[in-house]
Amino acid sequence: MNSRHGHAMRFGVLGPVEVLKGDVPLDLGPRQRRLLLVRLLLEDGRPVSQHTLCRDLWPTDRPTGASSSVRAHISRLRAVLDPVRQGRSTMLVSGPAGYALKVPREARDTALFEDSLGRAREALRNRQLTAARAEVDAALGLWRGEALAEAAEHAFATRERTRLDGALQDARELQAVILVQQGETEPAIDVAEGLVLKAPLRETSWALLMRALYAAGRPVEALRQYERFRHMLATELGLDPSPQLRDLHTAILRHDVGVLGTPPTASSGTSLSPGLPSRPDFTAASAASAASVAPLRPDPGPVPATTPFVGRDEQTAQLVGLLSAAAAGRPQWAVVNGEQGYGKTRLVEELSARAAAAGFTVARTKGGQALSGNRGVFQTCPTVQLLDALRQDGTDSAQDEVAQKDPLGTVVHELTQAPTLCVVDDLDQAPQGFHRLLRRLAKVVREAPVLFVCTLRNPDAPVSSMLLADLALLGATWLTLEPLTADGVAELLAARGEDVPPEEVAALHRRTEGHPFALAELLKLPPGRRTGPQAGIPAAVRNVLHARLVELPDPARTMLTYAAADGEWLDVGLLADVQGLAPDELLPLIDAAVTARVLVWDGDPAVGGTGRYRLPELPRDVVLSTQTPSSRQLRHAALARELAGRSDTDPARLERHLRAAGPMAPAPARAPAAAPAPSRPSALGQGH
Repeated sequence: MNSRHGHAMRFGVLGPVEVLKGDVPLDLGPRQRRLLLVRLLLEDGRPVSQHTLCRDLWPTDRPTGASSSVRAHISRLRAVLDPVRQGRSTMLVSGPAGYALKVPREARDTALFEDSLGRAREALRNRQLTAARAEVDAALGLWRGEALAEAAEHAFATRERTRLDGALQDARELQAVILVQQGETEPAIDVAEGLVLKAPLRETSWALLMRALYAAGRPVEALRQYERFRHMLATELGLDPSPQLRDLHTAILRHDVGVLGTPPTASSGTSLSPGLPSRPDFTAASAASAASVAPLRPDPGPVPATTPFVGRDEQTAQLVGLLSAAAAGRPQWAVVNGEQGYGKTRLVEELSARAAAAGFTVARTKGGQALSGNRGVFQTCPTVQLLDALRQDGTDSAQDEVAQKDPLGTVVHELTQAPTLCVVDDLDQAPQGFHRLLRRLAKVVREAPVLFVCTLRNPDAPVSSMLLADLALLGATWLTLEPLTADGVAELLAARGEDVPPEEVAALHRRTEGHPFALAELLKLPPGRRTGPQAGIPAAVRNVLHARLVELPDPARTMLTYAAADGEWLDVGLLADVQGLAPDELLPLIDAAVTARVLVWDGDPAVGGTGRYRLPELPRDVVLSTQTPSSRQLRHAALARELAGRSDTDPARLERHLRAAGPMAPAPARAPAAAPAPSRPSALGQGH
């Protein structure tokens, strides 16, 4: 904010809270007073009760004198903000409804940011690139750090922080669009790469990176970024890129300038790909013509916000601590273990962003393949892959004679040049040669500012066992990602700006088992379709669970249909009897379903070795959805018949199965004393 805006006092929250009088910052006092100012600013002139202020400023461990403290802070803020007032303050006012801060909209940096961003969009629509560039630069120049930095840990600021962070992402995407259209492709690539690090699942940012790389004459790298995003979506969410991004990928493959608008330029100093000649038909005239036909679209439309990153504070803190130790020259190793969809990639993306901001070189590989550098997935040599990931400058490591003569020494040399974070995603999917390379590095790299972070789904995979054993001897940090707790679910909802009652939070946690991927997908549904009788099954979740079911043997799937009909907890004896199996024949089927992560074993912490098998809500719904109504009725009828013959059967349980069996309900089961009919029960008892 500067004096050109013409306001005597200006308020800033795009960074640490500040109030400027002219160009002089005012002394706002201690942290709680600054928090109070932020809380009042967020209400945009609406009053806030003293009770609410006490609750928001001290969400836990509220002091006895909180109300008196609020009044004292209000008094001192008035003295700072309105020191020459006559009588009652017209800026920081009080009334029956509480305290209110009356600040003109144009005196806030958030309003100035949004106005500049709006003008930048309008100028771009009118093809006024210079004006658009000036406005977006002015908008971004208002940011001095994280929005609402003082209130980062407070729930009252979550909604506004999320909104402002999304607006900042929009502004940077707009900046990248303008840079590409002005021909400044390298700065555009830098901006786009920062965007995909910040929000790795935001497709618009990946599209911008692909366009910027293509415009810079680097179509091979643009295609590689598409594959990187596609693999990330498939691994983390079980989804494919949108049709629009697939069309962009096809256009790059075909050099379709009618879609791309900006062909590879000779001025970028790069050919289409190392070792490949430039296309002879791309003359300056055709490039200019193509650029005038279809420029980049300035407004790609709204994109769903990335799921807020919650529930991993402890793991993030441990990894950041390892970064600090690595910066001091002590090599560090960490292994992050967790099921697919538990957020391993998101965790290392967050760590990578922090490392890059701290000046680290960030090298990424996935399954042993470099995600940066020149060779990408086209090169399988482990040393070349790791060197490409470390160098990131387009150098073809396969042509490096020094690296060919001493590959291990070259890698070690690269690791000692600057603080480095080396992320190895999906270690258990990497080839054995990559594991051998990492084992050798673990033994020889003793003094280097480097942190290796390896992620894997299956720590028992034979391919990883020797490396993990070596890392254990080195004292590697082992982090296991668990499902989110109910508090984590509540935190996620709050971060999304949703005010959800505790019973709904509990229902969401129960339905998803705290699985971050399932929860994120469920939250895309309308509130009324997330839990309860009308609950839906998100398509991505259905696909993942159905794939697990398909891998099971037929008898295990049949067993699950009976279990789903009976309820959440498995009655092993009933399931064996209804299928005509001995218990020892049923247990291998249950074990297969547990291994496939369809069933879970809930142990009793009070008595070791005891517990019960359980079919969670979402897998149960998917199993039920795979059956026809008549098949479900047959299952309920068979279960009812078995229950009717037991002396200890709960009548309500039996009645539920009888109702669900509908016309298939066995008549004898309605009157347990009567002898069973000879023909129909035998047919139903097969359970097929």
